[in-house]
Amino acid sequence: MTKVNRDFRLWLTSYPTEEFPVAVLQNGVKMTNEAPKGLRNNLKNSFTVSPIGEPEFFNGNSMPVKFKKLLFGLLFFHAVIQERRLYGPLGWTNRYEFNEPDLRISAQQLNIFINEYPDKTPFDAIHYCIGECNYGGRVTDGKDRVTLMCLLQTYICDNTLVDGYKFSPSGLYFSPEITATSDYDEYTAYCNSLPQFPEPEVFGMHANAAITKEINETNDTLGAILSTMQAGGGGANADQEAVIIALANSIIEDVPEEYDIRQAEKDYPVDYN
Repeated sequence: MTKVNRDFRLWLTSYPTEEFPVAVLQNGVKMTNEAPKGLRNNLKNSFTVSPIGEPEFFNGNSMPVKFKKLLFGLLFFHAVIQERRLYGPLGWTNRYEFNEPDLRISAQQLNIFINEYPDKTPFDAIHYCIGECNYGGRVTDGKDRVTLMCLLQTYICDNTLVDGYKFSPSGLYFSPEITATSDYDEYTAYCNSLPQFPEPEVFGMHANAAITKEINETNDTLGAILSTMQAGGGGANADQEAVIIALANSIIEDVPEEYDIRQAEKDYPVDYN
């Protein structure tokens, strides 16, 4: 019987397909890539999502200024609807799992529409594909669907093509000045100028809505702490500190040594030939 080295790790990524064996997934440790916390970090991360992060796509549209303007509106919309989940029922009636595939297909459709209709942007078709199909396919509540479409029509419209168009009442969030040669660095600089902790006004809410968000985050944090303290069993009189230390040590034992990526690149260089 062949023994497997305990330090061996096999990383697999796969799009949904019938050809991928389900047994591999059932016996493996599943990982997911969640959106970064905060509107600013969410925006910056969206510029790395494929195909948005590929220069050929980003600079390949026949109407570069219009495309980049509306693409930024799409990324802002994506960040806003994800961050609204932190506000509980004030944000969405149900916690919808909007994710990167929704953004990816929406960006590709936006690129196609602008390329095929250079004279007049078909906003009705764009809103339907992105709002009703891509993102709206996850929405089950009628009022949430109305909210989703209102937000989309705010960020993807003719006004977005105007430099300085305000995305929030305070004017802190706006459509940045973009030229045909604008690159990722200009967007990064704009995103870095945004506050780390956004005010509720950017989500269309009153300042008091932040109370609900902060209560939810506090409950989540305390719940995580309590679940850690209760892990490992033991009665009411069990030494909680000893339980936590034992759990932490068991996790550390299972974590392999830090992987030397640079050395691995030298030992096993990538060669597609």
